Amino acid sequence: MITLSAFADEIGPDLKLQMDACQAQGIACIDVRGIDNKNVSTLSIKEVRQYRKRMLDRGFSVPCIGSPIGKIRMDEDFGIHLELLRHCCDVAREFGTRNVRVFSFYPSKGARIEDQRPAVFDRLAAMVEAARTADVVLMHENERAIYGAKPAAVLDLFGTIRSPHFKGVFDPGNFVEEGVAPYDEAWKKGLDALTDYFHIKDKRPGDKTFVPAGQGSGQFDLIFADLKARNWSGVMTLEPHMAAAGQFAGFTGPDLFAQAAGGLKALLDRAGLAYR
Repeated sequence: MITLSAFADEIGPDLKLQMDACQAQGIACIDVRGIDNKNVSTLSIKEVRQYRKRMLDRGFSVPCIGSPIGKIRMDEDFGIHLELLRHCCDVAREFGTRNVRVFSFYPSKGARIEDQRPAVFDRLAAMVEAARTADVVLMHENERAIYGAKPAAVLDLFGTIRSPHFKGVFDPGNFVEEGVAPYDEAWKKGLDALTDYFHIKDKRPGDKTFVPAGQGSGQFDLIFADLKARNWSGVMTLEPHMAAAGQFAGFTGPDLFAQAAGGLKALLDRAGLAYR
């Protein structure tokens, strides 16, 4: 069974608007990334408890929080960032989830991230240890320009860091941005076995914004057919980026969000994948 979720801050900053738009599409989960124009990493525990109560009252759960951890350059202060991760772990647990979305760092100014591999892995090891201590799971997303942007680097990450507190998110649209064919060059090259979670957006090469799943080069039909064959179950989180795509967030709006949700559900129906 596929569980549908959303980065609902793409609909708008107001939590009621986020829940209304998700509920209209039959979606009862939100990967909290932003509420009231505040990033999830900056929320106080008191604020989290207030937001969670409102969500529970409407029947919403949080499968994962969309933290920005790992989206800094290698020449920025990691100590401060590690403390922010520890706070995000507390925020995640207060939202009722053990999952925290993370990334694997941008290069220092003037450097190549490939040349900074040892330092990247030192940082990730410290992050995984913090996650182990907090009993949470770091969900690594492939993202443009970070260490884990392309399939070979993702394989390196999970081949080197073997921990139940470090798992993989597969984002087809981000692979398209890197010039990677998501099914041919990522999924079938070993990332199928490393994927515990999906972020759903699609892209046509050269476009500034994204399109509903299945309308770009994300090879969703091939990936979903394979998921059906292996009876895969897990979370698929809409991250449409259909009106704007930024470094730390995107915007879609209620109407385009409905199109994105409809596109994903049509693909799942065509593949014979049950969802809720």
